[in-house]
Amino acid sequence: MRTTVSLDSDVAELVRRSMAERHVSFKEVVNSSLRRALAPDRQFSVDLPVFHMGRPREDLTIALKLAADLEDEENLRKLANRT
Repeated sequence: MRTTVSLDSDVAELVRRSMAERHVSFKEVVNSSLRRALAPDRQFSVDLPVFHMGRPREDLTIALKLAADLEDEENLRKLANRT
């Protein structure tokens, strides 16, 4: 369907930027954007970066014991600094 649409200047800039980034036409940007925005079951997907953090330095099965030991050390340090 052919129609005339009046875009606000900020929306027009967003369309131009999307056209340049995706290397697609005005029609493709507008259609895909409207489909995403008006779909009855809108589900947003977010692509988050994934980083390899290496191997754990501690056995994570004893994480609660480790946390308790660290908390005890901190409490002892605070008590020692009180005097």
